[in-house]
Amino acid sequence: MDKPKVVVFAPGSQESLDEMEAAGCELVLGSATWSDPTGDSQEDFVKMAAHADVLVGTSIKGTRINKDAMMASENLRIIAKYTVGVDEIDVEEATELGIVVSHAPTEANWGGVVESTMTMMLTLLKKTRERDAYLKAGKGWRDPALTGYYIGQREDGYEGMTIGIVGLGRIGSRYSEFMKPWKVRLIAYDPYVADERFAELGVEKVDYDTLLRESDIVSFHVILTKETHHMLSERELGLMKPSAVIINTSRGPVIDEKSLIKALQNEQIAGVAMDVFEHEPVELDNPLLKMDDRVFVTPHMAANNHGAGIGPGIVWGTADVLHALRGEVPEHVFNPEVLPRWKERFEGRSLI
Repeated sequence: MDKPKVVVFAPGSQESLDEMEAAGCELVLGSATWSDPTGDSQEDFVKMAAHADVLVGTSIKGTRINKDAMMASENLRIIAKYTVGVDEIDVEEATELGIVVSHAPTEANWGGVVESTMTMMLTLLKKTRERDAYLKAGKGWRDPALTGYYIGQREDGYEGMTIGIVGLGRIGSRYSEFMKPWKVRLIAYDPYVADERFAELGVEKVDYDTLLRESDIVSFHVILTKETHHMLSERELGLMKPSAVIINTSRGPVIDEKSLIKALQNEQIAGVAMDVFEHEPVELDNPLLKMDDRVFVTPHMAANNHGAGIGPGIVWGTADVLHALRGEVPEHVFNPEVLPRWKERFEGRSLI
C-alpha cells in the first residue's frame, strides 16, 4: 500500500511531523511559517496538492485553499488547521466536494485572545503607554492629559461604560464573563446565538446598529465570512460615538481599514486597538502604524502565550489528521454538514 500523502502547507512543530511520519505518512512541506505566513504561490500550492490525502498547517496568507487546490486530488480527505481560523479555506467548496475541514478552537488559544482583549482595552483607556513614556522622558510628574477613563459602575452614581460585543461565541462569551464583575452594561450582537445564552451570560441582546450607537467600547469576536467582511465600514463608523473605541482581535478584513483610517483622521472615533489587519503580514507603510497613541497595534499575537498559542492546536490538528487517515471522523470538524457524504467516501477505509 502506498503511503498517504500529507501536504503540510505551513508546518507547526517537528513533533507533529514526526508523529505523522511514524504513522506511515509521506510528508510534503510548504514554505509558509508561523512568523512568515506568506507561503507558496497559488500555482505551486496546487501542484503540491496533487494526489494529496491531507492538507494541514497553520495560517497561510499568500495562498487560498480553493477549489483548484482541492480538486488537485480526488483522494483528499481532510483540510486540517492547527489554528481556530479557517478564512483561507473555501469551506463551502470543501463541503460540496465531500472534504472535512477541521480547526483547533483550544481554550489556550481563545482564552488568550480574551486576556489580550482586556489588555488592549485597558491600555487605551488607562493611557498606560503614554504615562510610561511621559515619565521615562523626564517630562515631569502628573499631567492632566494622562488622565484615564473609569470603566465600571460606581456607588457615587457613575453609571459606567457600555461594552458592545460583536460575536458571542467562545471568545465573546468569556469576555462578557470577565467584564461582568466590573458592573458595566454589556450588550451584544450575534444572530446565531440563542436568547437563552444571552440571558445566561447576563448580556442584553441588541441589533448591530443599536450596538454601534450605544457602545463606548466595541469589541469584535467573529470569524471571517462573506457576512462579516467589512462589517465595520464608513456607514457603521458614522453611527458610533466620537468618544468610542474599537477593539479587533478577530480577523483584519472585518474592518474596512480605509474607512477606519479616515474616521481616526477626522476624529470621528476616539481610538482603536488591533491585533489583526486586512493584509498580513501588515505593510510597513500602513498609515495605522504611523498614527499617535489613539492607535494600539500588535502583530496578530493575541493568542500567543507561553504554554498556549498554537501549541495545543497542533496536537488537536495532528490527531484529526490521523483519525481521518484511519477512516474515523475527526473530533474538531468545522463543517459537520459534510459528514454524511464523507462517511460514504472514507469511513472505515484506513490508509495507515
